[in-house]
Amino acid sequence: MRNNSSFLWRRRFGKSPFIPRVIFTTLGILLFLPLLLPSPLFPYELAEKVQTFTLKNGLRLLMLERHLSPTVAIYIRYRAGAVDEADGKTGTAHLLEHMMFKGTTTIGARNYAAEKKLLLRIERVGTALDHEKAKGKAAHSPLIARLTDQLSALQKQQRRLTVSNEIDRLYTENGAVGLNASTGQDLTTYQVSIPANRIELWARIEADRMVHPVFREFYTERDVVMEEWRQRSESDPDGKLLESYLAAAFIAHPYRRPVLGWPSDMRYLDIAYMTKYFRDMHAPNNTVIAMVGDLQPSAALKMVKKYFGRIPAQRLASPPITEEPRQYGERRVEVIFDAEPQMILGYHKPPPPVFADYLFDMIESILTKGRSSRLFKTLVQEKGLAESVQAANGLPGARYPNQFVIFATPRHPHTLGELEQAIELEIERLQREPVSESELEKVKNQIRADFIRGLDSNAGLAGMLSYYEALLGDYRYLVEYTATIDRITTDDIRQAARTYLTPENRTVATLIKKR
Repeated sequence: MRNNSSFLWRRRFGKSPFIPRVIFTTLGILLFLPLLLPSPLFPYELAEKVQTFTLKNGLRLLMLERHLSPTVAIYIRYRAGAVDEADGKTGTAHLLEHMMFKGTTTIGARNYAAEKKLLLRIERVGTALDHEKAKGKAAHSPLIARLTDQLSALQKQQRRLTVSNEIDRLYTENGAVGLNASTGQDLTTYQVSIPANRIELWARIEADRMVHPVFREFYTERDVVMEEWRQRSESDPDGKLLESYLAAAFIAHPYRRPVLGWPSDMRYLDIAYMTKYFRDMHAPNNTVIAMVGDLQPSAALKMVKKYFGRIPAQRLASPPITEEPRQYGERRVEVIFDAEPQMILGYHKPPPPVFADYLFDMIESILTKGRSSRLFKTLVQEKGLAESVQAANGLPGARYPNQFVIFATPRHPHTLGELEQAIELEIERLQREPVSESELEKVKNQIRADFIRGLDSNAGLAGMLSYYEALLGDYRYLVEYTATIDRITTDDIRQAARTYLTPENRTVATLIKKR
């Protein structure tokens, strides 16, 4: 996301885990009555209404007519994220997302033939400058100064040949809203809601930047991303604690790396690798498009074929992913920071669509969903141990085995140790005592309600359809979700707690106030 993207972690139904000062965009509510009826026909209706097509180049298209308003919500998902970056190049996926708003050879270009020559010179000078700076103490200061001046002069010339924010302007002047993007560990997303009679405009813009993006202002934008990292991690206690937690929880898998990247990688990201990553990963055969709203599927399909169908498929060349080895003992990490204490406590678990992932959706709700949930009621209301507590299933991604995590902040004068002990007692209770049938049904009802709310808006439905189609290869995960939740028993939950919520499978990160 161009604003606050990289810590927008995936959670079921588009909601966020409790991460202070990290805010998800609230989905608008547009009621679609047939989909809202709490009827066993709902999954069947959804499956029947979604139309799917696969173009010859492998691009997958999902469409659903909803004639609520003369608008269409569109999501483009690439199955490419931070996990697909090479070692030493972390942050490339996120920086690429920024660069994709800089225009194309025709959008934002006054004279691309002249600009192209300048861009090549900018890249040569910028690369030379990076190489010299990377020498550290051995770097030649006069050469750095000279190359810096050359780069600045070239960038100034190049700016005269461009029109800034042209993509934003084209969309805004044609009535689009919700233009945004986000980069995660698993996927990269571009989204917008447009008037129904502007689908061709969308297709022309998005197909053009899928084939002919121009990485303008590369070095300037790289500095912007570095500042973003400083604000969200280096200067922010929540971001620093989460970054430290993930680096301890995963010792081999790329999920240990921040989406923004490690700073030593970020400051030397280069155009050549970014171009390769783009060509390898942003291919039509690695892309899902979902369109929901006031559309005619046959006409929309024709438009998508016209503009996207001509783009050639690519041989996908994602780097091999190191499997996270089994954890054999508790890991602890401590962060010293000038901020109030807080903690993150989490456990390794399987990803969707493994049955255990559904169980942890249930456990998440049992522990922290609503004021009657176990941890909120015990730690916040009754004992006054915590200012806040929230569980989250599925951090930091869902393509690979991930984490079930509990975030908690103690209430003064109580300590992190007291808070952790109280959380452990509730986890032991889950392992020891069956959840009552009434509590089980309450949680299932909450999850069903969350499911329905996630489908209320065109954007919400397009987001979920594209998410599960890109992530799991089949949007029908949505169709089967509530039926699977309904089958869960109290014994299933107790067995999951006994299997995964164990001390040897646990990682604990604490933030200690600097004295």
